[in-house]
Formats: sequence, structure tokens, C-alpha cells
Amino acid sequence: MKLSRRRALSLFASAAAAAAASSRVISASAQNADRHGMSAFGDLKYPPDFPHFSYVNPNAPKGGMFSQIGPNRQFNQSFQTFNSLNSFILKGDAAQGMELTFATLMVRSGDEADAMYGLAASSVRISDDELTYRFTLRSQAKFHDGTPLTAHDVAWSLTTLKEKGHPIITQQLRDFTGAEAADDRTVVARFAEKRGRDVPLFVAALPVFSRAYYSKKPFDESTLDIPLGSGAYKVGRFQVGHFIEFERVKDWWGADLPVSRGQSNFDVLRFEYYRDREVGFEGFTAKNYLFREEFTSRTWATRYDFPAFKEGRVKRDVLPDDTPSGAQGWFINTRRDKFRNRRVREALIDAFDFEWTNKNIMYGSYERTHSVFQNSPMMAKGKPDTAELALLEPFRGKLPDEVFGEPYVPPVTDGSGQDRQWLRRGAQLLNDAGCSLNKGKRVLPSGKPITIEFLIDEPTFQPHHLPYIKNLSVLGIDATLRVVDPVQYRARVDGFDFDITVERFSFSATPGDSLRTFFSSQAAATKGTQNLAGIADPAVDTLVDIIIAAKTRAELTAACKALDRVIRAGRYWIPHWYKASHWIAYWDVFGHPASKPRYFRGIPETWWYDRDKAAKLDHKG
Repeated sequence: MKLSRRRALSLFASAAAAAAASSRVISASAQNADRHGMSAFGDLKYPPDFPHFSYVNPNAPKGGMFSQIGPNRQFNQSFQTFNSLNSFILKGDAAQGMELTFATLMVRSGDEADAMYGLAASSVRISDDELTYRFTLRSQAKFHDGTPLTAHDVAWSLTTLKEKGHPIITQQLRDFTGAEAADDRTVVARFAEKRGRDVPLFVAALPVFSRAYYSKKPFDESTLDIPLGSGAYKVGRFQVGHFIEFERVKDWWGADLPVSRGQSNFDVLRFEYYRDREVGFEGFTAKNYLFREEFTSRTWATRYDFPAFKEGRVKRDVLPDDTPSGAQGWFINTRRDKFRNRRVREALIDAFDFEWTNKNIMYGSYERTHSVFQNSPMMAKGKPDTAELALLEPFRGKLPDEVFGEPYVPPVTDGSGQDRQWLRRGAQLLNDAGCSLNKGKRVLPSGKPITIEFLIDEPTFQPHHLPYIKNLSVLGIDATLRVVDPVQYRARVDGFDFDITVERFSFSATPGDSLRTFFSSQAAATKGTQNLAGIADPAVDTLVDIIIAAKTRAELTAACKALDRVIRAGRYWIPHWYKASHWIAYWDVFGHPASKPRYFRGIPETWWYDRDKAAKLDHKG
């Protein structure tokens, strides 16, 4: 019998009643009062009169340029090219950084797990049932053309994003039921009962668009028209597929707010695009851009010997990364019949020799990833505790037995490149799945040969694929590697037209509704979502609902550990590797605070251009 969401929630509530009751008392005390900030569990580090975030230099000078290859993308943005300036819909490949041009109701603090403080909104009032949020807007908030940013713009923006936004946005707005403007400065956002805990936070972080601007053009078109924004930056020069610049708005209305002081210090933020990492690195050595986060271990270990680095004009640092490292790996498209059997997927994991790859290709720089919550307290370890078992017991008999014991860990090989022990085990798993050898080729029970196409959009991962493909051939599996252009890659992945592809994702320290886009049955059937593996499991759906409804961090952590056990038991991906740090290199023209915020890289947000350093650098050059 399928466990209902209501039943699962009641079971979990019984297991943690005391903690939940305590949370409700804390939460209730904060209702019916205007608040300068909010968080998932009601805790805030900064008081109402705080002058600035503690990790910034409030006196940082303004000016200069910061240029980089963007390390992150959101929604339809691409790492390697762009053909659109609309980054909030599914169509097109948008430029990185477009979010810089739009103000949001609130912004996150970098040294708290999920706290947000007012930007366009000066305060928020939350109803007793936590289903209605009344945001009061600042009177000085305006768009770049000088027109006021009003509650009508906010309500229109939220409604439009729910109806026409990127699938990731629309899924996370499932529990957002609507918004209306009570007057020009008051917007009321409403949420469904049993809403996701982080949905109001997601809503507060969405961009505010000009209703008047979009009254003259469709919102959901892929376009290179520069949109009317209201953020600290506006779009400047750009060349499609090559670079885009964002210019600081000199008289920006939000510059002196506590959430803004000491940030947005550069006059120009520039994103460079290279389709080949090797060419991108050469561009950095030639000072075509000024900052680089290094993601290639071979380059970090062997290539920083160019003259500017030896002369001290280029610096390197290793910054700690205290955020959950998440999951990187080869994600297996279980929508395809050949991958539906769990034993087949486990055989694919057994064929990958991480130890050899780490030593011979990545200079021993990485550790093996085990969990979707790697490098965090939410990662399952050892046998389930009482709280985890309370969540998992209703599924006993429907889930693999290992879920109730030690969590799955991928094999540790002898590092030879072809560990016979694990290849033999992989062959046995395939035999057990009914996939026999026929004239040296592995075939499905139907008699159809098992073939695999690995799909990637740039050649950096070729050296990692080739020895793995060779091991698969030992099992009788014909595998090939296909490199396609970024636009074709995005279209194929969004449409689930692939066998196996490389992806990396991570979650915040307080994951919530976003988990649905990665793991839910609904996401498995929705094009453009992040559930690449096609996970569609009632146990996963229920545990995600429990995580979203958790009232305390203890409840959240227990439910995440339970979810981690179930996902790892499903063998949905061939885990890659991670490191709990950022490798950064930069031309020595920047100043920065003494330490980074715990939950952000903080670059370029808190850095600034140092004219004295730049003058010395030019003199050295």
C-alpha cells in the first residue's frame, strides 16, 4: 500500500514532537510584526539596525573592472555560449549574470544558512498560519529608467514567473498560490497549506520586472533586447557567444542599504566565454580576463609556471568551501529500458576505477563522492538512527534492504585501472539481471545489445571517459563518447535525449522545495528540470515532502539522511569526485576582506579594484 504524504508527516511529527513544539513557539512569537528579515526557522544573526554584513568592507572603493569565466549558471544560462538575455525561461541559452540587473524583495546573507534581509522590501509581516506574507516596499526603489518599482510590478512578476517561467521556477512555485498589490507599496504573497518551508524565501529572491515594460513585449521570448532592470548593474557591451559586460548603476537607489554596503564595488563586471578550457586558460595567462576559479586539476598542478605567476603578478589561493559539495557524476537516464534494472546500473558503477583516475588524471586532488549531500551533516553515515528509521520503516519491503543498514558506498579499487575483482562483480550483476554475453557482446534479456552514448558539451572530460569506456568493453558493453555544441547539448539534456551525461549539482545548507526539481516523480516527466536520472519513486517523493515540511533543523537533517540512503540505494548515478575548497587565481589588482562569508564564495561581490596594486602591476609589466 502506498504511504500517503499525510501519514508520513504524522509519523515524523510523532518522532520529533518536542522539537517541533519548541519551533512553533519561536515561530509564533515572530508573527504579526514587521520584520527586517526572515529565515527558514526564524533565526536571524543581524538586528533591525545592522549597518552592513560583517564579512564586507563597508569602505571599499568603487571602480575598475572584474572579469572572469563564470563559475555558475542558473535556469537556462550556459557556461560556453549565449544567444539570449532572458534567463528566466526555458527557451534559448541566456548570458550569465543577468540576475545582476534585477532587484529582488530580499537578499541572502552569506554567513547564515538561509537568512534573508530586505532589499526592495523594507520589511515583511507573516500571518499566524504562515500562509500570507505582506511585503512593504521601499519608496526609493525604482527601475533604471527612473520609474518607480511598485507592488503592482512585484505581483505581476511573481504571477508571470509562475505561469511562464523556466520549469525549475514553476516547480518551486507550486505552493505559491498568488500575489496582489494592496497598494503601491504593499504586496501580499499567499501560499498553500503545508507549503514548502523555503518557498517564501524563493519568492523573495525572484527578480522584479517592470509591468509597463512587458506590456509592450512578450515575457516568454528568447531575445537579445536589453531588459529594463532595477538592480545594481545594467547590461553594457556584449558580443554574442564571446563576452558580456554589466555596468554599475552609479546612482542606484539601493547602494547605501545595509544589505548593499561594501558590495557591487566594480564599475564593470565582465563574463568571458570559451568553449575550450585550454584556450580559456591561455586567455587568462594573456590577461584577457583577471580572475579564474580553477576546475581542472591538471592545470592547477602543472600550468601555473607562466612568467606573470613567477613574477608575482598573478596570485593563487585556496579558499575553504563549507557548503554542501553535492553530487557530481555520470547520471544514468533510467527512462531508457536498458537502464531500468538497478543491477545493471550498479555494474556500471563497478566498472569505474576512481582511484586510478584520481591518481593518473587528476593528480590525487579529489575525494570520492558518495552522497547527494556530500560535505554536510545531511549525509547519511552508519546505520539509521531512531529518527531516520521512523521515516524509513513504512517502506520496508518496498526498498532495498541496504536502506536499513549501512548506506551504499561505491567500490574502492586497487588503482590498477582495471580491477578484476570489481569487473568480475559487475559481470555477475549483469548476468543476474539477465544480461548475458552473446559472441562477446552484452545483451539485454530481449537480445538487444547494450550500447551507451556518453554525452558532453566540451572536451575537458574526454580523458576521464576513455579508460572508463575501456572497462565497459571488458564487460561486453559498447560505449562511445559524443561531444556536441552547447546549444545542441542543452536541447538534448532538457528533452532527456541521452543515455548518460555528466552533471554537478549541490544544495544549500537548508534544502527544501528545490529538491523536487532534482528527485520528484513530477520532475522526472517535466522537460528542462534537473531530475536527469528520471527518479520516480514514491518513497523519494514522500521523503522530499517531509524535508520540505520539517519544522526544526534536527527534523530536516534526519529526513535528508533518510532521503540520501534511498537515493544511494537506487544507483541512479556513477559518483565522481569533490573537493571542499575553491582554487582561485587572479591578477594582483584586487583588494578583498580578510575572510570570505561561510556560505558564499564572496567573489566578486565583496572584492574591489585596488588602483595602487594595478599601478604597480602595470609598472612590473
